Amino acid sequence: MLFNHNSVFYIIALLGAVQLPVKSLVNASSGSDKRMFSSSSGKARTFPTTLEGFGYGFNEDGKLKRIDKETGKLTEKGFDFNIYTSAQENQAHYEALGETITDAVYERLEKNVGMKKLFLPDDVPQEEATFIFSTTDKLNKSKKLLVLIHGSGVVRAGQWARSLIINHSMESGTQIPYINKGRELGYEVLLTNTNDNYRKVAGGGTKGIKGSRNPTEHAVSVFEKYIIPSEPEAVAIVAHSYGGVVTVELAQKFPQFFKEKVFAVGFTDSVHSSSLVPEVLIPIGRNWVTSKEPLDTTLTISKRDLPRYSAGHIKHEMTSYSCMDALFKFFEQRYEQFKGDADSSGPDTKKPKSEL
Repeated sequence: MLFNHNSVFYIIALLGAVQLPVKSLVNASSGSDKRMFSSSSGKARTFPTTLEGFGYGFNEDGKLKRIDKETGKLTEKGFDFNIYTSAQENQAHYEALGETITDAVYERLEKNVGMKKLFLPDDVPQEEATFIFSTTDKLNKSKKLLVLIHGSGVVRAGQWARSLIINHSMESGTQIPYINKGRELGYEVLLTNTNDNYRKVAGGGTKGIKGSRNPTEHAVSVFEKYIIPSEPEAVAIVAHSYGGVVTVELAQKFPQFFKEKVFAVGFTDSVHSSSLVPEVLIPIGRNWVTSKEPLDTTLTISKRDLPRYSAGHIKHEMTSYSCMDALFKFFEQRYEQFKGDADSSGPDTKKPKSEL
């Protein structure tokens, strides 16, 4: 199997998931104000479940800053990783803080951005389901629909990179700029949650979420439950890192829908296998990858893969943020072409076809 030059990120991510020296023993349950993490030596430590409990907050610029203990106000001091003498305890602290970051992003999506939470599946108790976010509580024949698919690991709906949210800003690390830009251009926006795959069960252990036991199964369920039945006129997809793998598999699963409805796909440093890319994606997609070249510079292109362009940044996790302007410019060009093709081919060629 042939992989593109960024596949190493996914391989490293998988290895890192095995080698992490700490792990969460208890996720915060309703009413709990502590999370317990354990190191490989077996030493457990509990952590708060709120940003304030950790002594942090986000300022007006969306940057994480330390709270002054005496005044209760935000300072100019950012995140400090090394607060313990043990590297393992520092990692545990970082991971526990990361869980509160996820909660903070979810809250901001609903309260500040106005996103609606849609449950999946919707026929089980909500605590047993996962959820996605949408600009509307019911998708119905969207003129333009933008679907955002994050990468692998700890990120959840609304995030591109947790490390950026902690160390840089909400602006660079979350999908909120994409939501705002999408709305500005007339899109309804839907955020997938492909890494939210399990729930804790009584007596210990975990149980896979029905229809979302892995990233691809989750994305397929989102398409089958919400996207395809809503009969959108035109769909664009942005996928970061392993999200590119998920998108390739979606195109394999729903070839007719992609042929008729998906007018543009923007990968940001995707780790997909070029040998698996369906033909339908190549003319409608681009992959903005890490590069020292200026933003949107054309890079080496394989006939069997999406065209590659510079994301204007050398860090993998920054590619989604750094290439956003170029990506939306491409989307607008593709949309105009898509509309022109639809108009010239007649009114009956774009009838939705069920693939369920």
